[in-house]
Amino acid sequence: MVGRRIAVVGTTGSGKTTLATQISERLKIPHVELDALHWEPNWTEAPLCIFRVRVECALTGSAWVIDGNYGAARDIIWSRADTIIWVDYALSLILWRLAWRTLRRIATREELWNGNREHWDALFGRDSLIAWARNTHPKHRRDYPILLRRVEYAHLSVIHLCSPRETDRWLARIVSDR
Repeated sequence: MVGRRIAVVGTTGSGKTTLATQISERLKIPHVELDALHWEPNWTEAPLCIFRVRVECALTGSAWVIDGNYGAARDIIWSRADTIIWVDYALSLILWRLAWRTLRRIATREELWNGNREHWDALFGRDSLIAWARNTHPKHRRDYPILLRRVEYAHLSVIHLCSPRETDRWLARIVSDR
């Protein structure tokens, strides 16, 4: 069973935003993208205090789904959430999806947040999304189980999704559970 205050976490490119959007539409609750609160124009990070205030304001309602992995706001999000959905796919699948998503965004010049668009360095630069996903995937697999056992997060219902097929089956059930 899924609650009404849902945080979707997982490695960059795992499908967090897509899943959060689908949940939002099915449950008719607001969707919040942490990236939209974090990134200023020209890929400038919002100052930490401003980012945290934005997160707090976004989560004032009684129902929402938020996606992202910002440790700087985890305490706010996880303390208010009732459900954590961990999208934990194989790294090879994530990298494949991330490469295609980034290529599509580059080709279409899709605007993301605050006028930002992805460029070739998102794939090939020193701080590329591919490198970020490769580096954070094993950290998430190591850290999330530890974090989710902490006393302050004992109230959370955890849904651990390990494949797109499992996610699709779970998503098909959430409306019928209501």
